[in-house]
Amino acid sequence: MYIDRAIGATVDRLLRQFKVVLVTGPRQVGKTTLLQHMLSDTYRYVTLDDNQALSLALDDPALFFRNHVPPVVVDEVQYAQSLFRQIKVQVDGSDRKGTIVLTGSQTFHLMQDVTESLAGRIAILQMSGLSWREIAGVDRQGSFMPEDSLVGEVSGLNDVGELWRRIHRGSMPELQNPDIEWGLYYSNYVRTYIERDVRSLIGIKDENLFYKFLVALAARTGQLFNASSVADDVGVTLKTIQQWTAVLETSGVVHVLRPYFTNVSKGLIKTPKLYFMDCGLACYLAGWTTPEVLEKGAMAGAMFETFVVSEILKSVLNAGEDLREVSFYRDTQKREIDLVLRRDAVVHPVEIKLSATPHKNMVRSFRVLDGLGVPVGTGALICLADKSGYVTTNVITIPVDLI
Repeated sequence: MYIDRAIGATVDRLLRQFKVVLVTGPRQVGKTTLLQHMLSDTYRYVTLDDNQALSLALDDPALFFRNHVPPVVVDEVQYAQSLFRQIKVQVDGSDRKGTIVLTGSQTFHLMQDVTESLAGRIAILQMSGLSWREIAGVDRQGSFMPEDSLVGEVSGLNDVGELWRRIHRGSMPELQNPDIEWGLYYSNYVRTYIERDVRSLIGIKDENLFYKFLVALAARTGQLFNASSVADDVGVTLKTIQQWTAVLETSGVVHVLRPYFTNVSKGLIKTPKLYFMDCGLACYLAGWTTPEVLEKGAMAGAMFETFVVSEILKSVLNAGEDLREVSFYRDTQKREIDLVLRRDAVVHPVEIKLSATPHKNMVRSFRVLDGLGVPVGTGALICLADKSGYVTTNVITIPVDLI
């Protein structure tokens, strides 16, 4: 059964503004399914997973577009980046918008070629796995932002166990089918990702070493990211860890959250935090085999935070907005704000607590923003409360399923 994707409205909007639209993201998050659902009536479709199509794209890009006349969707374009020059020729010869739609899973090297060849002609969207909104069928558009309109809304969670089952199951569309075995799916997913993507990108020779790296990252999701510590655990150089992490981030598997700063900021740490974009994958790699074990385990708080952050990041991506507007605050006095959301030069602090009893002391660190010389808007305390309401005059308690 097809699940409506929030990013579809953004794709539709950008098709009317740009000549080329590229949808990137990890494998199996639903890029092809989305575009075929949206465009199959009016666009031709070709995938470069097909050897014949790939051979033509590599050998004769001009002839490729004579055989696949726009409007066309070209799937897995990273296999034939030589097409970009011909795409430029195609779109420069016409004033029509949205005639070529591309998808790509390996974005590490892809992005540089795209921006150099198609600057000013292309819109780039990053797609992630399903969000809570999409799975629940909630029609809430736009990126998450603490707003007065949320006050009074009631959580739809029947019990806390439902939340942990959702976190543990993950966000991959295929896993929404209860007949698909969780462990078997992720085992094959990791193996496929290593074999088809990472190895071809950076020439990994020892797959077991890379798997050890993935496990080390999963154990650190929701925490400050110390690449040197990971390098020590895995037994490789710091440069290798930085390169491997960059590949995972560019591919949309993890997100490295940068700390918030201003020109007047002093005493702020520069170390980023790392989050997996799919909690199910993080649970699999970290060895949390059931929702019940996860809920009672040592990583429950970190995984809850990872889930909330990934949901907010998905809402930003689905709206076609800039992830750089999402950061976190931590200073040398260890005062921390889990998220700082910036919109129209106003910052909105967000605290994430694995608690059903919100209290104003949970957001006392928000006061540090007042001394930074920036406008501070409504904040949020995201937790397990059953109803939204004010916890202070400018901070709203928001149940986790309402983000």
